[in-house]
Amino acid sequence: MKFIIIGGVAGGATAAARIRRIDEKAEITMIEKRHHISYANCGLPYYLGNVISDRKKLFVKTASDFKTRFNIDVKIQTEALSIDPENKTVLVSNPDGNTENLHYDKLLLSPGAEPFIPKLKGIKMGGIFTLRNVGDTDTIKNYIQTKKVKKAVIVGGGFIGLEMAENFKKDGIDVTIVELADQVMGPLDFCMASLVRGNLLKNGVKLMLNEQVDSFSANEVKGDSDINVTLHSGKNISADIVILSIGVHPNTTLAKKADIKIGVTKGIWVDEYLQTSVKDIYAVGDAIEYPHPLTGHPWLNYLAGPANRQARVAATNMVRGNTETYEGSIGTSIAKIFDQNVAVTGLVGKKLKKLNIKFKATTTCSSSNADYYPGALKLAIKLTFSIPDGKLLGAQVVGHQGVDKRIDQLAMLIKRGGTVQDLMKVEHAYAPPFSSAKDPIAIAGYVATNVLTGEMDILNWKEMYNTLHGKGSVKNLRILDIRTKKEVEDDPVKGTDNIPLDDLRNRIGELDPLQPVLVYCVVGLRGYLAYRILKGNGFKEVYNLTGGMKIYESAIAALENK
Repeated sequence: MKFIIIGGVAGGATAAARIRRIDEKAEITMIEKRHHISYANCGLPYYLGNVISDRKKLFVKTASDFKTRFNIDVKIQTEALSIDPENKTVLVSNPDGNTENLHYDKLLLSPGAEPFIPKLKGIKMGGIFTLRNVGDTDTIKNYIQTKKVKKAVIVGGGFIGLEMAENFKKDGIDVTIVELADQVMGPLDFCMASLVRGNLLKNGVKLMLNEQVDSFSANEVKGDSDINVTLHSGKNISADIVILSIGVHPNTTLAKKADIKIGVTKGIWVDEYLQTSVKDIYAVGDAIEYPHPLTGHPWLNYLAGPANRQARVAATNMVRGNTETYEGSIGTSIAKIFDQNVAVTGLVGKKLKKLNIKFKATTTCSSSNADYYPGALKLAIKLTFSIPDGKLLGAQVVGHQGVDKRIDQLAMLIKRGGTVQDLMKVEHAYAPPFSSAKDPIAIAGYVATNVLTGEMDILNWKEMYNTLHGKGSVKNLRILDIRTKKEVEDDPVKGTDNIPLDDLRNRIGELDPLQPVLVYCVVGLRGYLAYRILKGNGFKEVYNLTGGMKIYESAIAALENK
């Protein structure tokens, strides 16, 4: 049987190797229009920043490796021009410019995605780049070294943009990020993204949020950088290099030519076996759309993990018939931004609001390992879950260590239909360097369960902010700071009253049990204790500030652009 695979990076290379492991006698041809196959495109920013110094380490396998180990015919610098499904042929253009038709029994499309490049004046001038493949990386690295780049502008504050910012800064380059939205890290909720914003500023990255690039031009200021970036607001930024990290779109050119169905999100439509609308043609990776397991709605998912999973499923079905189904992806991702790690999985609050799905959200801040062990740092975890069943819908984790471990556990529970109560049952490996006896996700589960069962009512940072500015939804709400006097002196919040937690029982007569009260502390634990004291003494309407002052102050700083 003859198999042709178009695209030789994550999905294509994985599928080719899987086919060979199943069928030793199969004829396998992999077509890749660029010079390289099976490379670590997620590692490209770190090569640019010299974290990865050896370029060879970016390549998992070369074309010759595939030929030697897997007996696969790899045609690099060969472009697939069209597909003829009726005759089962692919027309390709070879490196010498000649064309030929290759016959297949089963065909896999893994064309990936292309960077979105806006139609702006000056967009094609020198020094403006996208980063998607090894060729892009080599060009950018040579440009940096040749031009002795000192100033960089990154357009887009997503994962790749922020990773590029870190690596440029570590290379001594001044970095400005221009982002159309009011936050960096679009997949996160605003309050969690605010933690990332604060860390970027701390590390010297300049942020221009709610800003849009209008045009690029040659800088006329003598002795200044080569490129002038003009924003919609009228501001100008000078740069030696510009990286466009605005996003990508599925590469569906071949599919459209072959009348293969394109879905509602403009990705290649596939069924549960990852077969397209045309028999014997399958598709995987960044180019396809697939229903989200939690919503059932088709979506585009540009992640390497799911692409590799899809490749295995598709390859199995191509060889053995449609025997294995793909379960879909909930979009689990993580990034390292300087000393901070940021991860997200499932459906966050803002996405759920757009979908009109009812949910509750809780935020906790607890130590990644035992507080008494050196180096214990806080992990912020935000959970979203359905009501009244408590089914986990999404999670976000921001911290300095242990983020990957927690997000993976949360993602598995979400994919398996787990609830917030299940978080309390997860058995963790515990030793002081790794966790505490109550792991951060267990604590997140306790808090979410308390909210779900009505043992604790909460308000979020935005509600407290609105109340302090006369716009709160809870009428006549009194805000009670239960931190110590010293904490309040060091970090006062205008418009709140202070009764330290340890004084609350003795001073409870200063409060009106019929007046709604919001209590808060640094992370929420003392707030919960104060909440229970007040409820136990007959107070009718009490709330705890979810996430405490850690989330509140970070979010307010972002909201007010401080």
